[in-house]
Amino acid sequence: MSAHAARGPLAGPLPSLAERAAALVAAEWDRWPLWLPVAMGIGVLGYFGLTAEPSPVWLAVPLPLLCLSLALRGRLPLAGAGFALAGALALGFAAALLHARLAPPLPELPRTAAIIAGRVASVDILPEGRRVTLDEPRLDGGPPLARQLRIRLRPTDPARPAPGDGIALRALVRPPMAPAYPGGFDFQRAAFFSGLGGSGFALAPATVTPGSSAPFFPGLRAAIEARVTGSLPGATGAVAAALLTGSQAGIPAVDLGALRDSGLAHLLSVSGLHVAIVTGIGFVLLRAAIAAIPWLALRLDSKAAAALLGLALGGAYTLLTGGGVPMIRSFAMAALATLAVLTGRRALSPRALALAAAIVLLANPAAITGPSFQMSFGAVLALIAAAEALRGAGQALRARGPAGRAAAVLLGLTATSLIAGAATTPFGLHHFGRLQLYGVVANAVAVPLTSFLVMPAGMLALFLMPLGLEGPALAAMGWGVDGTLLTGRIVAAWPGAAMTAPPIPGWGLGLFALGLCWLCLWRLPWRWAGVPLMLAGLFSGSMSRPPDLLVAADGRLLALSTPAGVLVERASGASRITRESWLRSWGEDEAAAFPAEGEAADGLVRCTASACLLRPRPGAADAILLRAPREASRPRRGQAPPPPPVMAEAGCGKAAVMLSLEPIRGGCRQTPRIDRFSVWRDGSHALWLGPEGAVILSDRASRGDRPWVPPVPLPRSRPQEEPLAETEGDR
Repeated sequence: MSAHAARGPLAGPLPSLAERAAALVAAEWDRWPLWLPVAMGIGVLGYFGLTAEPSPVWLAVPLPLLCLSLALRGRLPLAGAGFALAGALALGFAAALLHARLAPPLPELPRTAAIIAGRVASVDILPEGRRVTLDEPRLDGGPPLARQLRIRLRPTDPARPAPGDGIALRALVRPPMAPAYPGGFDFQRAAFFSGLGGSGFALAPATVTPGSSAPFFPGLRAAIEARVTGSLPGATGAVAAALLTGSQAGIPAVDLGALRDSGLAHLLSVSGLHVAIVTGIGFVLLRAAIAAIPWLALRLDSKAAAALLGLALGGAYTLLTGGGVPMIRSFAMAALATLAVLTGRRALSPRALALAAAIVLLANPAAITGPSFQMSFGAVLALIAAAEALRGAGQALRARGPAGRAAAVLLGLTATSLIAGAATTPFGLHHFGRLQLYGVVANAVAVPLTSFLVMPAGMLALFLMPLGLEGPALAAMGWGVDGTLLTGRIVAAWPGAAMTAPPIPGWGLGLFALGLCWLCLWRLPWRWAGVPLMLAGLFSGSMSRPPDLLVAADGRLLALSTPAGVLVERASGASRITRESWLRSWGEDEAAAFPAEGEAADGLVRCTASACLLRPRPGAADAILLRAPREASRPRRGQAPPPPPVMAEAGCGKAAVMLSLEPIRGGCRQTPRIDRFSVWRDGSHALWLGPEGAVILSDRASRGDRPWVPPVPLPRSRPQEEPLAETEGDR
């Protein structure tokens, strides 16, 4: 028998490929655990991507998979790793399901003003007043709600409530806002998992009853904010308070916009950078103090003691600022770094980041859908991978003496800004639809200023506040904040500093994130296979067609996207937030109104006083917008409602869809219609118009039946048990 025959049908390249794959897996075996939190995140996103609530039996799925992975770990390593990844995915899914089942349901809030009483949980100082968050609020003397309410006081209200006080006021409250468009950011889901039941504004001055005891950290936060803003007025004090307490509510909109357009907004969000600075300050100061006392330095491990003090300061700062996602991530990594220092291991490692991600996902699964989680972990993951890859080059540069060490510091700061900016830009583009072109320049000035002046002076001010001696430290902090604000204003004024761009779709962002993980978590050359995934995610917008038409959930706003720009039809009281969200989704800055009569947008839109013929682009199907009289589009209280628009016979059966911001009257059932009743039942609508007709997607169809999605509303005269049937009378 020949050697070829002895090898059988698997002769050829297959055995060598299998051997190479096995060798590759063996070489990267210690990196497999880093993928467990990635699998957990995929499981969480899988839960949020459903349109119906899964059975609770899924809560028991992770345990057998994880046990099986442990049983197979020694005998069949690859199978054990596979079951471990499956178990982690199921664990993320189950964690999200468990949090949703434990969360109290969203309350039904009154449609009219109510007397609201409750205990103040926190106070935000706004540029034009104050905003309070209430625990266990009561509406018109009813039972306490299981969720918080957030209410903005009147600007002229002299009341100065503090955490722990009782408060009563007459206010108008509304449930959390639905997504501005199908597939947009889900404010209701974020509020559902955060414990918020609704928000609103006061209609009369508040009555405050001093509390017997205030929650420690909220009370301390309010006291610090008052001391800081009292010493540093205006935007300087608002920014300084934001850095020390985490509240950005008092920063003027102009300065907030300048910092955002210059790429410095991340400095305002109390994040991992601030925790690292606070922890580092504690470490350096205590180690220097121990070294200055020879008797103590000979008997105490200064490095371990300083690491523990720095960790304690970082933990106190995390609690003081409210414990946001980046803070928890950074503190978890700081705790692991401290443990590494005490045991003689490397402090900064991808395993520490992976463990921090797993902790955050188990504690708050909904955080993965927000920009804070995504940008924080994306930036740190890229920086750790870059530090691993460039460690040898950095050591060689520092070995060249003082000039080499200075060059290493300068290059390190520049590389940090570039790497972190490149890793977080796609996430910011997905959520905010803007690109900051000069962020590296602004950060090169502002980050060292924040690290070496603003935060050290702020920490010194906090230590001196009990003695009433914080004035000079706050003044120094104010100088640094003024420098940061000046940098932001100058850079934001440069031509093209901030560009509006079409956002990356959700599936494209997922591709980019997966490619980033592939590039950063592996060590061998096959890591570069993540780059094509990242590029595909970046350019996914060109493969995803945005909607041509959007209709708001309150029926007060409609917009059409054309090659010439965006046209808007609005009724009185239309939401500015919805309009801005729509423009960001199309990558536009401005919109024009539909003409009263005539043509607009290169002849694609033709309007009369009673209707508009809409065509988003040549060759697409038409839509007809029926218009109510502008002067009576929304009646005032006590006035009769305007007559509903009548179906235009010329468009019946010819247009792909009929649209109106008011209820449509008439027949023509063969033509789909979206009117005031449609959005009242199913929320915002998105339409794609093509040569074959219209594709319509409602917010209710997009999100499905989930705990955070309000049920289908019923007319007030219809009992709740009776199912809603669409009838001609409803029309």
